[in-house]
Amino acid sequence: MRVGFVGLGTMGGAMAANVARAGFEVSAWNRTPGRATELGELGVHLVGNPAAVAAASDIVVTIVSDTPDVEAVLFGPDGVAAGAPRGSLVVDMSTISPSATRDFAARLAGQGVAMLDAPVSGGSEGARKGTLSIFVGGEAADVERARPVLAAMGTTITHVGPIGAGQAVKAVNQVILAGAYLGVAEGIVLAIKAGLDVEGVVAALSGGAAQSWVLSNRSGRMLDNDYPLGFKVALHRKDLGIALQLARETGTALPISALCEQLEAGLIGKGHGDDDVSAVARAIRELSGLEG
Repeated sequence: MRVGFVGLGTMGGAMAANVARAGFEVSAWNRTPGRATELGELGVHLVGNPAAVAAASDIVVTIVSDTPDVEAVLFGPDGVAAGAPRGSLVVDMSTISPSATRDFAARLAGQGVAMLDAPVSGGSEGARKGTLSIFVGGEAADVERARPVLAAMGTTITHVGPIGAGQAVKAVNQVILAGAYLGVAEGIVLAIKAGLDVEGVVAALSGGAAQSWVLSNRSGRMLDNDYPLGFKVALHRKDLGIALQLARETGTALPISALCEQLEAGLIGKGHGDDDVSAVARAIRELSGLEG
């Protein structure tokens, strides 16, 4: 099976590498030339535009930053739609608007091209290790067609409903993560301010109901006030914007997510948009009078 990748950023480059390692013939394009040139060592063919990727592929994976970017790589000049043959399949693994996803799928269907939305959770670590969780929306037959490719990138692949459902599930994921990151950040800062052995506190809590992936994997960063990249603050804020829009459409109150979005906006304004999302602890530290 021939697989194409449009987008070779922090996530897409690692995901394309895993697909190539799994034995698929891979073609790829990235908006910024020179990114992920190491993919050539894995046999990935870098081509000139998304249309060329689509023309050389049975399945095209798109993974770019936001809704307008997906529309551009699909339907812009030399976009995927210009090169995709009838019967091919587009799998969008970006995190974008559910309603826009449904619109894009309808436009592609008009020229005989199927689409799945398959956003992921697991960050850059999961992308490198091939352990992502993938939430897939679309027709069951298309999900099964894509499953071998998805299995090269993730360990949990769940068909969650029709097209657009994957993006809605990702919005729920980001809402829950907002609460987890803020909760752990507040707990860590409270432990610091109370003069406790924070590492000991984390060890003690890890055996009880407060245990979480964020506590285990990001509390150390919050203690050190150092936030190397896992998943960017700016991208999580973008994702929360999608979730908050879905909340408005459905009449859902998301007070924690709204607060997290505001704190992240402040961090971005101070130049911390490229920090890992655990940097929400930076905002809590500053509000609590700790040196930020």
